[in-house]
Amino acid sequence: MKRYRYPTLAARARFWLQRALPALLLCCATVAHAAGATLEAEFAAGLKDEGLAGAVWSEVLPDGTVKVGASGLRDVAQHMPMQVDTRVQVGSVGKVALALGVLRLISEDRLTLDTPLQQVLPELALKNPWQASDPVRIRHLLAHTSGLDNVRFWQAFSLNPAPDTPLAAAFDGGRNLLRVRARPGSRYAYSNMGYGLLGMVIEKVTGQPYERYLDAQLLQPLGMADSTFTFVTQAGAHADPRLAMGYFEHGVAQPAVPQYLRPAAQFTTTAADMGKLAQFLMGDGKLQGQRFIDLALMGALSEPAGTDAAQAGLATGHGLALAVRDRHNVVGACHPGTAVGFRAMLCIYPEQDSAFFVAFNTDAEQADYERFNRLLLRDLELPLRAPAPHGTPAPTVENWQGVYVPSPSPMASMAWVDAVFGFTRLKWDGESLFLIPFQGEPKELEPVGGLLFRASDRSTASHVLLQEDGKHILSDGLRSYERASMLRMLVLWGSLALGMGGLLYVLVVGVWRAARRSLGRGDHLFAPLLSMLALLLPLPFFYFQSYLRLGDVTVASVLLATVTGALPLTMAFGLARCWRSRGTAAEAGSWAKWDWVALLAALQLPLVLAWWGLLPLRLWQL
Repeated sequence: MKRYRYPTLAARARFWLQRALPALLLCCATVAHAAGATLEAEFAAGLKDEGLAGAVWSEVLPDGTVKVGASGLRDVAQHMPMQVDTRVQVGSVGKVALALGVLRLISEDRLTLDTPLQQVLPELALKNPWQASDPVRIRHLLAHTSGLDNVRFWQAFSLNPAPDTPLAAAFDGGRNLLRVRARPGSRYAYSNMGYGLLGMVIEKVTGQPYERYLDAQLLQPLGMADSTFTFVTQAGAHADPRLAMGYFEHGVAQPAVPQYLRPAAQFTTTAADMGKLAQFLMGDGKLQGQRFIDLALMGALSEPAGTDAAQAGLATGHGLALAVRDRHNVVGACHPGTAVGFRAMLCIYPEQDSAFFVAFNTDAEQADYERFNRLLLRDLELPLRAPAPHGTPAPTVENWQGVYVPSPSPMASMAWVDAVFGFTRLKWDGESLFLIPFQGEPKELEPVGGLLFRASDRSTASHVLLQEDGKHILSDGLRSYERASMLRMLVLWGSLALGMGGLLYVLVVGVWRAARRSLGRGDHLFAPLLSMLALLLPLPFFYFQSYLRLGDVTVASVLLATVTGALPLTMAFGLARCWRSRGTAAEAGSWAKWDWVALLAALQLPLVLAWWGLLPLRLWQL
């Protein structure tokens, strides 16, 4: 069998380029500085190229200096420039500050990392198959290893919550909402719900709203006077004139709105305040000589521990507040964030006493935000790291070849979608491991020893192969993939192919018959075709409603649930008509048998989707 490998010449070229890259990048950085290009000018050019409104940033230098900068516009309509003290919203970067608030409670002996969640919140309808041996603990919520789902549509896209909606309302969504999908502590799976629960933990322990406690007991001692966990927006009763307006593609403005899981993403700050936070994160946990957070907890902020991947030797992953980030031959600890109309990134490099924070008041899917991270890394002049040397792989590597699916899925409700479209193939050619995703570019993983591998754009080991309960697992520390049975995958792919083929037949043949005026009410395809055309009905209603209402019960979402729920019923009705007319099939012509086959193929797909919880498509329950 022909092995999968890149051409030898190309592989050798990449091999030497990777080793020359650090020196090359350093040389380029020196030339850029010598050319006199300023960071502000490069940010301005980048914002224009990427279609972004504005940005603020801060840099922490080894001597303790905090440099701040701003570029672009904070309000496009009024042509107001972004200022260095402009307030921005940073989404999930706020999780870092909230995590520090929890660690402060632990340092005060009001909690422990190993406190079981249900000991603090016994009222939660937590479904944990491993409860007896592995309960969900505070450390699991902080490190995203609780096994809980990330977020549901209705929790993220809703205009129903108010700024003071009780946090418990985010978990009033049925008995399976808090179902633990992996043994707590074993795998990383990002969970906004987990940080929503941490907000509830803070409120239960302190007896006050988490926003009030963190503002007074965390932000104030840190000197972050321009930051708050309280809801702030650009218009209305909670308007702040210093807050930049948020934008999407094409300059569409969107003021901030309240949210159910606000502990996971509601945080307003400035570049200077984030510089202070970064300085504390790189310190020893003391404020004015007094212990504020225990030193051991500070050491665990970005140290992945306990997961199967970490125990297998992979150093990348998430600690109690930050994730190890290996980019551009520099390794640090970072946390990204996305809010309504905003993007942000915080990265610290404790070994170099350096850090950067950057926030944009535009959330654009196609923009290259990484270019700005590269600018800040270059400006900080951090030492570049040579790639880890080649190592001898374990002789059992070839046993891991196969098709892998996300496990657990980022969103439980989207498990079918992730399995069918989010799979990746793993192939071993005797020298390198190849990661070949269905969507995206293949990656060559070079062995660095045993079952550890390094992607060509990383400096350190980036992936590990491991076994858990007899299952073959591929992990990069922040995502886990489990090898799936080829029979299972063929059934899923075959179901999709047959279903789409059947639906296409109904659409094409049905329209053809209608054009010939031979599609009467008694035709096998009459009801199924009407049902398929009815799928277009919700589109204009979705077009005219805000995307922030995708998870609400609206005319659009009710129509969508109705027409998707009717689809399998009309297919079954068409099959029933086929059955009743089977005695007169000869009169119906040669198309009758194909109608049977097409309707059967079309019917099985919505039944499969219903089994996976996707039909009827009720966005307010996803």
